[in-house]
Amino acid sequence: MYDISLIHSEYKDKLITEDFAANLVKSNYRMNFGLGTGCSVYLDRALAKRIQQDELLRGLEIQTEIAIRNDYLETYKINAPVDRVRFYSSHFFNQDRVMQQNGNCWYVPILFNEENLYWGLEGNTFDICAFQVAPMDKYGNFNFGPINADLHGIIKNSKIVIVEVNEKMPIALGYESHINISDINYIIEGENPDLATIEHKSATEDDKRISEFIVSQIGNNATVQLGVGALPNCVGRMLADSDIKEIGAHSEMLVDAYMDLYNAGILTNNKRTDKGLSVYTFAGGSKELYDFIDDNPICCSAPVDYVNNPANIAKIDNFMSINGCIGIDLYGQVCSESVGFRNVSGTGGQLDFVQGAFRSKGGKSFICCHSTRKLKNGQKVSLIHPTLPPGSIVTTPRAAVNYVVTEYGAVNLKGKSTWQRAEMLISIAHPDFRAELIKEAEKMGIWRNTSKITY
Repeated sequence: MYDISLIHSEYKDKLITEDFAANLVKSNYRMNFGLGTGCSVYLDRALAKRIQQDELLRGLEIQTEIAIRNDYLETYKINAPVDRVRFYSSHFFNQDRVMQQNGNCWYVPILFNEENLYWGLEGNTFDICAFQVAPMDKYGNFNFGPINADLHGIIKNSKIVIVEVNEKMPIALGYESHINISDINYIIEGENPDLATIEHKSATEDDKRISEFIVSQIGNNATVQLGVGALPNCVGRMLADSDIKEIGAHSEMLVDAYMDLYNAGILTNNKRTDKGLSVYTFAGGSKELYDFIDDNPICCSAPVDYVNNPANIAKIDNFMSINGCIGIDLYGQVCSESVGFRNVSGTGGQLDFVQGAFRSKGGKSFICCHSTRKLKNGQKVSLIHPTLPPGSIVTTPRAAVNYVVTEYGAVNLKGKSTWQRAEMLISIAHPDFRAELIKEAEKMGIWRNTSKITY
């Protein structure tokens, strides 16, 4: 039988100030500042002060994941030289992109479903990890809030574990969604900052046309995974306005669209393997979404090696995976991470869900892409390329791609030859670029003048 007085005594013994925590850091330490809405605030702030005051502190490495923040890391804002502190991210987000452009942030390529395994490998362990949690419950547990992902893998492979208590952190129910005080080295209390929110851009007319194609492919009893951005959220909201019934949620990221589906009476999870549960590994969105998660038994936070495991996804009938991309070539290779040599996003779980959804009985995977984009000089360029531009990262290989959708239609590339793929992708390219794409495909030897498609 547990003794609550002993738990509170242990809490007091482990309670430290943020300055004490910063003084634990030594030169050449490798640190993880957590992920998503749980990224370190207190240690980050105190360590920034210490770096400015201690010229001998050098060679620091700080890693984050899906850093959902209102501002940059304080340890970055002090503009310390790269030989003193450098940053890494396995999920490039808004701030990471700017930090990279300024020469002080590097991407860590991952497959999200296996990321828990990375941090135990030689050279990948952490000296310190620090992240925000909800206040301790009477059993000595600290809830992670809207983040789970690979947090236990980080904790397991960190020499010092520090939790930063935030009274505004919602309680996210689920599987392995907490840490016990016995597994913690230190606790910091602070001013309890508001959780950072994500404002998704409004859907464009092209987003709506793409969403209409996808929604027409989704029927009753489907389980839906929505990716990040305006387009997947547009799909979710369009589903909420439809007459489709009995939708389930199993998603890497829980976004506001799922709350819309629930409020519309469509998200029930009644036909899922995990009946009644909206399963996710991290959440990001509005304050209303965080309030929706708080102590809500239908929201199930779980580790990424469960949520994103393609074998687990495949066991769910009628699984519909919806993700965006930056561009695609006539071979069907999908780039969702870079514009040329500039890294703008991460692999995340796109490939996990593309593979899992296709193996699901009745399942489908959709890669969504606008047919064009405008450059800063006003020039319109095709996002369906003959070959991906130099520097482009292949996020989803051509063999894995199922449906590709633009505002001009949807095509299924599975089982199609290279010339069939070229024809099909050109048929959903912007009309202004189709003739040019045909010429390039002829040069590449993947298209002949035997097209069965009328343009």
